[in-house]
Amino acid sequence: MRVPVGWLFQRLDGLFAVYKPPGVHWKLVRDTVEANLLKALNSVPPPAPQQQVKFIPSSTQGLDGSTELTLTATSVPALVDHPLVKGPQFHKVRVGVGHRLDALSSGILVLAVGQGNKWLTGLQSSHVTRDYTLEGEFGKATEDFSHTGRLIERSTYDHITRDNLERLLAVMQGANHKALLLYSNVDLCSQEAYELAVKGSLLPQGKSPPILTGLRCLHFQPPKFTLEVQCVNETQRFLRKLVHEVGLELRSTAHCTGVRRIRDGPFTLKDALTHKHWTLPEITEAIKQSRSIWKKRAAKDSSLRTPQTQNKQEGHTSNGASAAVPN
Repeated sequence: MRVPVGWLFQRLDGLFAVYKPPGVHWKLVRDTVEANLLKALNSVPPPAPQQQVKFIPSSTQGLDGSTELTLTATSVPALVDHPLVKGPQFHKVRVGVGHRLDALSSGILVLAVGQGNKWLTGLQSSHVTRDYTLEGEFGKATEDFSHTGRLIERSTYDHITRDNLERLLAVMQGANHKALLLYSNVDLCSQEAYELAVKGSLLPQGKSPPILTGLRCLHFQPPKFTLEVQCVNETQRFLRKLVHEVGLELRSTAHCTGVRRIRDGPFTLKDALTHKHWTLPEITEAIKQSRSIWKKRAAKDSSLRTPQTQNKQEGHTSNGASAAVPN
């Protein structure tokens, strides 16, 4: 049974998450997904060609021995839409990228296809928090705070204990909590501020600097240590600098050896597709599952709408052109 290509287009509207390995630029990840989808869409067998009637000239021998020219009505397939005549049906699949990861970082990267790009805009504007694990190493400071940067300083770290580190993290989190209250645009003395703080729902409104909403130590075995960070409006450079500042505050030095995003809004590692799963069937299934995730989030925030809902409100339904550009 042939699957209509238009049906596949509609199922591609939405969001999904992939796992970006370290050392790979996010553009290469996006381009690989686009190429895989484009190849799969163009490999879908075309519908059976329409039949058209053509009059085929033929010659017959008359009774008197003369040759007579006759026209015979014949049904033949119309080849005007055949891929060998028209070329591939699609030339580009529009894949959008959410909050990006630099080349050294790894973890969850949210992508959008077709009308899902509108969905992606709503997700980003809602100031979702993201979780990271940061791998650090005491004793060395580098120019760009990463393990690949130029070494600029060495120091001792034998005096650092886990208790010292955890006390420092608590102080840093407290300072960031004050910044979060400042940028949340709520009255600090109100019941609303108290309830939001208890639920952990305080988020900055509008533009704000990077803010840490959670910070703890997962592993401590000097010189190596691992932090788990929950934050908003962050960059990977900010996170590496955080590791550097931890070293300075503990009267030593430190640099970041790894940044891994383990959650981006509602998407977690279990939702992220690894490289071998960047195929049309598995991406389609991931988009289907993400719609249920989005509905739960949209129920809490009325400003967020699914692409299907937005299309209905605009008075039209989604078609294949939203996901890919046909010839």
